[in-house]
Amino acid sequence: MNASAPTPTSAETLRTALGGLLGGIPPKQASAAVERLIASYRGRTPTDAPVLRDRSDVAAYAAYRMPATFEAVRSALDGLAEAAPGWVPGSHVDVGGGTGAATWAVDATWDGPRPTTVLDWAEPALALGKELAAASTSPALRGADWRRTVIGAGMALPEADLVTVSYVLGELTAQARTAVVAEAARAGQAVVLIEPGTPEGYLRIREAREQLIAAGLRVAAPCPHDGACPIEVGQDWCHFSARVSRSSLHRQVKGGSLPYEDEKFSYVAATRFPVEPAASRITRRPQIRKGLVLLELCGPEAEGLTRATVTKRHGDLYKAARDADWGQAWPPAE
Repeated sequence: MNASAPTPTSAETLRTALGGLLGGIPPKQASAAVERLIASYRGRTPTDAPVLRDRSDVAAYAAYRMPATFEAVRSALDGLAEAAPGWVPGSHVDVGGGTGAATWAVDATWDGPRPTTVLDWAEPALALGKELAAASTSPALRGADWRRTVIGAGMALPEADLVTVSYVLGELTAQARTAVVAEAARAGQAVVLIEPGTPEGYLRIREAREQLIAAGLRVAAPCPHDGACPIEVGQDWCHFSARVSRSSLHRQVKGGSLPYEDEKFSYVAATRFPVEPAASRITRRPQIRKGLVLLELCGPEAEGLTRATVTKRHGDLYKAARDADWGQAWPPAE
């Protein structure tokens, strides 16, 4: 009897679904939309209108951004899952979810069906997201509720175990941004916010982190504490990196030939229930030297930012340091 084929991962299923839906889009049309989207996502001018305007925009977004957003959100969710190892969200609301990358990431992080609601103000994005979800074998994705909603002041979220807001805050005015974070804090037992790993994206996360703490939530990740961020604004910024496998379609739309890229992102995960944050967090790619590894760490509030030098004399800890990655907790769990 032949062994059954391995079950495709969520990332593989998503890439297949994207290829099937977007294979007929003219490359020039998709590339033009990508250029406009790059300008929007890297710009500093917030708006009160959706960035994704029509089907071609949504197609370009899905090919250009969805795999990277999926990996960034999944990395952030891993931080929450590590801090709350016994917790599984029974419901999920994705604010500004667009084509549903964060919803796919939640499904890849925790098993089991759950009521899932994706909210966005761009109807074309919701329509394509629903099409992509229909290609999944996941009950949570296939059964998700896709709702058109204005993202900003006055919005009302359904209460949920988990609320995600990914790559949205930078599109909003300051007033709308504050309102969205406040409503996420009210509605969610856990809130995960993700922004681009730029100085501006970090500042939005830093501001939102302070707002979540003031609303009574505790930080689960990436920070080891609920105190003030030790980074001096203007001197550095907190961000992490997720490796993204690039499909041929992705490479065609974005250009370039490498089979992967690194997505930089900033995030905060906060909860209304007890969590066990990392003792310290690796905040830069480890520097491996002959016989030693240098780790940049964010530690307990009293310690702030520190550098650890791990040498061969540290035995198993040295082996762990050589295998350690940017964004991981330190020291490793025993």
